[in-house]
Amino acid sequence: MNDAAAVPDEGAVPEGPERPADEPVDEPVDEPVDGPAYDPAYDLAAPAPLGVPRTPTGNADVDAALDRLADADHLATDGHVEVYEDVHRGLRDALTALDARPGPPAPPSTHHSNRS
Repeated sequence: MNDAAAVPDEGAVPEGPERPADEPVDEPVDEPVDGPAYDPAYDLAAPAPLGVPRTPTGNADVDAALDRLADADHLATDGHVEVYEDVHRGLRDALTALDARPGPPAPPSTHHSNRS
């Protein structure tokens, strides 16, 4: 008995039932699958609003900058930086504008000079 005959050659096709050449092959078809339509509200990986309430400050420039934060709610994380930088710039400009406004007049000096 020859044991070498029991080992198939590399690359040999195993014996078995063959498919006729005219038999159709199952291939993927690009047809829509019946089922519910895609709804981004149920996509857990999609950006979602955090729902953080923003209380108006009464300063239009500050409120506009804070309202801009809502734009980040609908962006992927890598888009947040641009929004945060814009908000930071707006808040910094609002503070600078407050510093530039003339304040109330200085109170009169109560120090009397004793010069004669």
